[in-house]
Amino acid sequence: MDKFKGALLVGMLRLFALLPWRVVQWVGGAIGWLMWKTPNRSREIVRINLSKCFPEMDAVEREQLVGRALMDIGKTLTESACAWIWPAQKSIDLVREVEGLEVLEAALASGKGVVGITSHLGNWEVLNHFYCSQCKPIIFYRPPKLKAVDDLLRKQRVQLGNRVAASTREGILSVIKEVRKGGSVGIPADPEPAESAGIFVPFFAVQALTSKFVPNMLAGGKAVGVFLHAMRLPDGSGYKVVLEAAPEAMYSTDTATSVAAMSKVVEKYVRAYPSQYMWTMKRFRKRPAGEKRWY
Repeated sequence: MDKFKGALLVGMLRLFALLPWRVVQWVGGAIGWLMWKTPNRSREIVRINLSKCFPEMDAVEREQLVGRALMDIGKTLTESACAWIWPAQKSIDLVREVEGLEVLEAALASGKGVVGITSHLGNWEVLNHFYCSQCKPIIFYRPPKLKAVDDLLRKQRVQLGNRVAASTREGILSVIKEVRKGGSVGIPADPEPAESAGIFVPFFAVQALTSKFVPNMLAGGKAVGVFLHAMRLPDGSGYKVVLEAAPEAMYSTDTATSVAAMSKVVEKYVRAYPSQYMWTMKRFRKRPAGEKRWY
């Protein structure tokens, strides 16, 4: 059954990739609109997350953000289908603006390992191609459950001569070794880790279990951190890639300080583009001791 589901999903992705770009976005927005207007678990997760992260919003304003977020998530889905199927350069050509490229260039010239840090904001699949066009990193990712989809992603995400590493013990070790020898890697900062691999720090003034992986690699200046995000432009014509040097606090040998600094940068970008964040993630699944679960 999983083999059939995987083949069906890959077939759908290939169909999306045949559509004109504006139709791809329209279909994605329509999927998101339907998710907003019909009862489903994803809509409820978005509502819970936004109620906790934006308590200052009134109910009407927040519900409008729920709708915009789901429509942007739908667009990210259909746009990512294109990034998974198209030749990499076709996705890179959709990057219309780049801000802070000199930050990455300086990091690559430093002689140290480079940790590209991103989050589930905007379109991280297009960002993957852009980043890999600048260097040859190992991209760290969580494998999807369906093998057919995982096989597709492993193939498409390495079109530019880079490598991928699944979030397994072997994958973690390969990423650490690459950084230690002066190579580059790409890692999302916001997936919720196992409790042993993270600590609770503020994210939108809410305690969120956050990974220690990236901060531990930067601690004491052992490597250079660069934040990267690809945000959808308002006119839908493509993306703006923004790069920023990791703040000094992320190089602290105090884990709580460095993890909190990383979370603060991610929050800054999400606040600037709130509808483009993947609010359907159960980002706050694990709660501090004694606190009731949200989902």
